[in-house]
Amino acid sequence: MNTFTAEDTLIVVGIVIFYIIFTTWLTFRIRSKNAGDFMEGSRAMPAFIVGVLLMSEYIGAKSTIGTAQAAFEGGIAASWSVLGAAIGFPLFGLILVKRIYSTGKITISGAIAEKYGTSTKNIISIIMIYALLLVNVGNYVSGAAAISTVLHVNLPVAAFITAIVSTFYFAFGGMKGVAWVTMLHSALKYFGLLIILGFALSRTGGFTPMIEQMPDFYWTWDGNIGAGTIFAWLIGTIGSIFCTQFVIQAISSTKDVKAAKRSTWIAFFFCLPIALAIAIIGVAAKFLHPEIDSLYAMPIFLQDMNPWLAGLVTTSLVASIFVSVSTVALAIASLVVKDFYVPMRKPTPEQEFKMTRWISLFIGFLPLIFVLLVPEVLKLSFFTRAIRLSITVVAVIAFYAPWFKSARGANCALLGACIMTSVWYLLGDPFGINNMYIALLTPALIMAIDRLIPNKSGQKVPTPVENNGV
Repeated sequence: MNTFTAEDTLIVVGIVIFYIIFTTWLTFRIRSKNAGDFMEGSRAMPAFIVGVLLMSEYIGAKSTIGTAQAAFEGGIAASWSVLGAAIGFPLFGLILVKRIYSTGKITISGAIAEKYGTSTKNIISIIMIYALLLVNVGNYVSGAAAISTVLHVNLPVAAFITAIVSTFYFAFGGMKGVAWVTMLHSALKYFGLLIILGFALSRTGGFTPMIEQMPDFYWTWDGNIGAGTIFAWLIGTIGSIFCTQFVIQAISSTKDVKAAKRSTWIAFFFCLPIALAIAIIGVAAKFLHPEIDSLYAMPIFLQDMNPWLAGLVTTSLVASIFVSVSTVALAIASLVVKDFYVPMRKPTPEQEFKMTRWISLFIGFLPLIFVLLVPEVLKLSFFTRAIRLSITVVAVIAFYAPWFKSARGANCALLGACIMTSVWYLLGDPFGINNMYIALLTPALIMAIDRLIPNKSGQKVPTPVENNGV
């Protein structure tokens, strides 16, 4: 493994800084100028751009770095962590897009509140904010791993750099700015991953030496990961797509339902090939550098590249980081503003827009507190998906089970699933049962039990969503 000289490092840093300055200028030029632009792009986003946004949400910093890390340890089967997104987006388009889009809401909590009321909306918002903040902790760690490898700075400093730049993107750009700049980020990210793949295979001499010299499990469909974990990944990824705030916000920014559905298929075609590419990179890193920390399975190749090529690839990884952090933070800001600030303060559009930016600044830097405490990135990623999966279970029941009208049951299911899943994760998945299964079964079980208990509160149930044109 080579080590960059001071001159090489200067070249890489210069390319990255130039890109940051250019995209910062671009963000400022196309920044959101009102609350409509900030939250939903004024419902004028083309399906292709929204499809790229959806893909970028699930193939961001933690998916690229985290999947390569998992492949380093468990084999090419780690690709299932991203293949789940490729499967999930078309299913989302077939099952829920029309129903959610027709509510006119840009938050999943707002859509479900059509049936269960304000208390359920607030609980969903709090749980989603909790999950997405943890998502960005993982994004900061993944991004910092890439930046620190090349710039020779420690993880906290690299994470702080990530926070500053990403926060500017989404705090000023909003949905409109993030969407257009993400096109550039995503193109560069995609191209960069393919460069790393080609470089890794050139160093290994292709697939044959790896297949011949590495343990067999590196090339099986379930690897050293196991069918149970892979199935949990699929459930969690597909389930989280159905309710993740940025996904709902993105499809709501299209001009009609048909465009929203098309965007999910565009996301599918972008996710499919890159899933295998990331896993192969992780396996190649294990073959070439078995001694390194698995977190650096992808960034390790940068050190062996020509500095100009390393600068381009580093910039692509930086772009991936900025996309991931910006989209997640934008989703958190939307939940805080739409579900809490606006109902409580009833601001004018100008006041709402101004406060949204202040809230966004706080949200952008909050995950830095937890960067040093994060465990394995991919495990954290799927834990956050498990939390969101529990919301999906309640959402599906809300839209497809009109006879279940108990807000009490929905609230208990959401809170119970969040607490149980978090405890199960912190205990290290006892008895070999993945926390994803806890998130899947707990809300349905609690809602079924609630159905057997008479509701004596006399509380009026909100008008069902089905009666409001959905």
